Amino acid sequence: MIDPGAQHEPYRLRAERSQPESARQTPTPHLGHETLAAVEADCRKVAGELGLDLRFHQSNREYEIIDWIHEAREVACGIVINPAAFTHTSVAILDALNTFEPPIIEVHISNVHKREEFRHHSYVSLRADGVIAGLGTQGYTLALRRLAHLLDKTDAK
Repeated sequence: MIDPGAQHEPYRLRAERSQPESARQTPTPHLGHETLAAVEADCRKVAGELGLDLRFHQSNREYEIIDWIHEAREVACGIVINPAAFTHTSVAILDALNTFEPPIIEVHISNVHKREEFRHHSYVSLRADGVIAGLGTQGYTLALRRLAHLLDKTDAK
């Protein structure tokens, strides 16, 4: 069983386009209509059920994401990350993730493999322990469940 506390505090990082909260409620062909607040509430509920503390971050600034990853090295037992467009471009985020030893789950709301060719490459996948794509915002809660499972295996050793 996972004990709550700082040693079991997964980070949930998300990078996304800069847009007001009201715009995030508009359905898009690839991203759906859930608000960031609703996604966070769902993640907090599931994290609580799993005995995990959760830090929830969102930014479209690469340097902030890198800073959070480095901070996570000191306080987190795992990372769930949706790197959005940084997926295909950011070697710097990959480098930061490579310094983080615990599990990392990469999440994409849309099925990136049904989208433009350039979206089929992910630098983050080179480090991620698992990738969830195309399951909508449910992918975040599924990632938390997988992370808890991986942590249970680690704790059993």
